[in-house]
Amino acid sequence: MSANTLPLIGITLGDPAGIGPEVVRGALASGRLPAGVRFEIIGSEAGHVPGQPTEASARAAIAALESAAGRLQAGGLAGVVTGPVCKSSLHKAGYPFPGQTEFFAERAGTADFAMCLTGGGLTVALVTAHVPLRDVFDRLRGSEIISVGRLLLGFLRQRGIPRPRIAVAGLNPHAGEHGDLGREEIEIITPAIHDLERIAPDVFTGPYPPDTVFHRAACGEFDAVLCMYHDQGLIPLKLHAFDSGVNVTLGLPFVRTSPDHGTAFPIAGKGTARHDSMLAAIHLAAELVVGRAAESTPHAPPAASPTASRTDFKVAFPTDSTQPRSS
Repeated sequence: MSANTLPLIGITLGDPAGIGPEVVRGALASGRLPAGVRFEIIGSEAGHVPGQPTEASARAAIAALESAAGRLQAGGLAGVVTGPVCKSSLHKAGYPFPGQTEFFAERAGTADFAMCLTGGGLTVALVTAHVPLRDVFDRLRGSEIISVGRLLLGFLRQRGIPRPRIAVAGLNPHAGEHGDLGREEIEIITPAIHDLERIAPDVFTGPYPPDTVFHRAACGEFDAVLCMYHDQGLIPLKLHAFDSGVNVTLGLPFVRTSPDHGTAFPIAGKGTARHDSMLAAIHLAAELVVGRAAESTPHAPPAASPTASRTDFKVAFPTDSTQPRSS
């Protein structure tokens, strides 16, 4: 396969006033990029001051997302790695989505999607994500647990684990303590686990007390944890793999990953931001893109190792009309 026919992955800069541009630069200059894919930067730093977010910088982040989504839908990109954004800034600029996960799901036209994070020895998927904690109890549904569980199962199989061990976390302290501390485990979570067991025997177990299940997973007892709400999964993941965690959206017809950190405006432009998580997001995107390409090509030769060093990339500036624009 020639360099020009390798799958193309877009990398958005996120909010250009945050650390996105410098972690992208650091990852691309690391000498540790994956092979078998090409990269294209989508976004522009021009006119934005590091550490000083504005409505214009938020609009630039939105424009990069729209450009990437359009090209993903048109088949021009095989996947995208998204830089960090500030949700409150996006909302002030008219962005109607809770996060980037929901944006790409809407643009892809799918309602069956999930937020998953992986890093170190821990992988978590979220049944409810960007909703207030007070709303979790009302939004928790057995159908959603089953849907996210199936997506998580598919993700783990795609990564080479044919029969993964997935722990399901409880919602309440001590997983409800047999109903004394809440009945969601009895009335919602356990019936959903039984349905998942019929779909994939010997894969899903639980519900387990949330205060111990992540330690057990990080020690290797489980391949992933199915979590009931956002911070239940993200707090242990970030504690365990803060500098290497990756956010991946499950259920999309294309690959989307992102570093598991925010814009970090206070340190933007100071040269202290670590690019480890961005590099991990790039590697996971390449792994998934190459894997999908191999699956869709009959009798395809073995894919290039995602740890090799040869990679091609180019730059586009979708937010600056005076520069070449990706569309």
